[in-house]
Amino acid sequence: MKITPSARVLRMLGEIEFDEWQCIAELIDNAFDDFTEIYRSGTPWAGGYRVSVELPDSVQGQLVITDTGRGMTYDRLERAVRAGWSGNDMHDKLGLFGMGFNVSTARLGKRTRVLTTRQGDTEWIGVEIDLDRIGDDFEAEDITEPKADPNEHGTRIVISRLHPTRAAWLRKNGSALRNILGQVYSWLLLERPFELWVGGFQVKPVRHCRWGDDRSVLYNNKERIPAYIEIDQKLENGLACGDCGQWQLTDRDTCEDCGSNRLTERERRVHGWLGIQRYMHKNDYGIDFLRNGRKILRWDKQLFTWRNPDGAAGNEEPEYPVDLAHQGGRIIGEIHLDHVPVTYQKDAFEYGDRSWRSAVEIVRGVAPLLPRRAADMGYEENDSPLALLFKAFRRNDAGRRYLVPGDGRKPIHEDTRRWGQEFRRGNPDYQTDERWWQAVEDHEAAKSRGKNDKAAAATPGRPDEAAVLEALGFGGTGTGEPNTPASDGDASELATEAQSPKDVSVSRSSAPASEQRPETKQERVTRYMESSTTYPALSRSFGHPRVGFVEVETRQLTAGGLTDENLHRTPVLLDQRAGNSLVAFLDLDHPIFQKFGADPADLLLAEVAVLLRVRAETEWSHSELIAAIRAESLPATALDAQLISAEAQELLAEIRHRMVSELDRTGEAEKAYHFLSPDELTATEHAMIANGKVTRTADLGTTGEFLLHVPALFLVRLVESLPSAFMDNRVFKGVYEGVASASARRLSLARTVGYLSDVATQATFAGASLPNQLLRTRLSIRLLADDLAEGK
Repeated sequence: MKITPSARVLRMLGEIEFDEWQCIAELIDNAFDDFTEIYRSGTPWAGGYRVSVELPDSVQGQLVITDTGRGMTYDRLERAVRAGWSGNDMHDKLGLFGMGFNVSTARLGKRTRVLTTRQGDTEWIGVEIDLDRIGDDFEAEDITEPKADPNEHGTRIVISRLHPTRAAWLRKNGSALRNILGQVYSWLLLERPFELWVGGFQVKPVRHCRWGDDRSVLYNNKERIPAYIEIDQKLENGLACGDCGQWQLTDRDTCEDCGSNRLTERERRVHGWLGIQRYMHKNDYGIDFLRNGRKILRWDKQLFTWRNPDGAAGNEEPEYPVDLAHQGGRIIGEIHLDHVPVTYQKDAFEYGDRSWRSAVEIVRGVAPLLPRRAADMGYEENDSPLALLFKAFRRNDAGRRYLVPGDGRKPIHEDTRRWGQEFRRGNPDYQTDERWWQAVEDHEAAKSRGKNDKAAAATPGRPDEAAVLEALGFGGTGTGEPNTPASDGDASELATEAQSPKDVSVSRSSAPASEQRPETKQERVTRYMESSTTYPALSRSFGHPRVGFVEVETRQLTAGGLTDENLHRTPVLLDQRAGNSLVAFLDLDHPIFQKFGADPADLLLAEVAVLLRVRAETEWSHSELIAAIRAESLPATALDAQLISAEAQELLAEIRHRMVSELDRTGEAEKAYHFLSPDELTATEHAMIANGKVTRTADLGTTGEFLLHVPALFLVRLVESLPSAFMDNRVFKGVYEGVASASARRLSLARTVGYLSDVATQATFAGASLPNQLLRTRLSIRLLADDLAEGK
């Protein structure tokens, strides 16, 4: 069989940069193209649509790609392996370029055998391309193999004498290869009856973990914006060249690029969807762009940056994520652009093509996403699909307003990311968005309870100093003396309360004793389920490899108290379910939490450790087992300086944005700017330059944006210097102008500033600290988060 050009050129093709997965994808593309033609014809196809990739078992092994397609004739096979030839239509197929087969096979190995057969043929026919043996006569060896079943059909590609480094990668990275291909071909594997197997395992489509079609938020209390927006914009049909693929003016007879007269009218359509992911991620967010069902761009973020058409080259402004950008983003989508040309490596579109530019305009509009920037530059409000999602979901505050799960105080991003991993593993409990939605609802319920539990003196407008002092944890006598510490008698009081079944149903206890029927365990558990909400921070897998694991759903009681089988009050109660799952109930009103400040995780771990110790019959001591389970299952609770510093920086980022908004609202940005010392101003300028925010010093202070870059400890001094700008439920809940007493003002401000100082210090000096210092900082982080104003 004659192939063109020479083997020397074929060997040079192997130097073209293609990753291992790209090489395999090129060969999969050709099979999926064949499958697509069969599928669109509507005729039944015996044997199904299956591509199998057999990975090498050693450096000397071979790579085999087999499909169940129609197979090829001799003439078709000769053209298919000839470098530079392409029989594929440039607009309907995945295998766009004739060089694709030659580049991928030459890059993987030095010898390639292609065997193909059609239903009814008596044998397999093929060709062997050996780059070390082919000369300038361009002749490759024809081969045949016997065929056991005349109904067999398809094509088999065997690549041997593999390049050692690529063979080693393929041998070691089967799971990673399946994950990449599962992303690239996810739409085809979901929407078509196509199967892809790699290394003996079926490739599962990597689906997006997005909110459901029916979820939405209320923007500005008047506009309902969904978390999922479909896009289907049909453009005017155009003329396309069947040889080079370029779009033409509608009045031409020949291609202006290659001179071909194979011009056909074709559909141009932008369709797909944009949506909101159920969790935040620093990398895994963005828009996927597809061509003919294959993803060309994955997690692409370029539409989140606005390019000023009137500005200089490189004038680009990132717009999303803009608030708390360090947390990542959650806008995602899949956009099909079958009419837009791509590069030969299929890893990018031709961005200079007008088809790409028109698609971008449909998805994100021409104006900036940021409304203030758009108005300042004279643009009308951007109403594109991306702009709608941006304005509705740009922030990450917990609750219904932004569809962010929380724990009653703050978002639970770590937990929702973990749930996202369970979604991708196929765990049936995480496939719908119900768990995320329940966490949103539980957050709102917990927040409402917290509001109701706050002392009335903690709200602005009440000039009662005694009530303020009491709300701050001091005696209500107005003396300023703290409450008397718990006496030794508290322990006996705790024991007495623990024995009291007073929280068992009031309606039953009010009935005559002769009419009472003992409550069964199942009735009691059912009542607890109905009177509790999910506690996300402790809902996870608990255990250790040496003793096994249990899946725990932890629930916080919202009414009444917990009692065990003997009707003794208990802070934690386990209810075992089928398999290795159980429900743990927490009574956070129990004295062990309210009077002694116990950590719910510690008591839950103690209960779980008992269960696992009995099951595993381990020799570990009880305390040793508890320590091991905590380290394995709750690593985020470790007093790790870097981890706590990251928590501090995240909370400070939220506070910075709130302070900026408040200064801009009140027009006090310039006043705040004058509190900067020369050293702090220099540090602020350096931080802005490092973050790509090159601004003249003269412009600083015109808005509050400079606060995003000031040293963390300056925030402490600014709150002390301008308390009226940030207290009284503006940024912080603490009262200031709401009370007439100067001493109460000082006390309220000192509490907030104390928390803020601890957090800012840890964010500034992230080095090693003593455990007690880290514990204090972690408590300050929680208390300061609780002190943030609601709904800001």
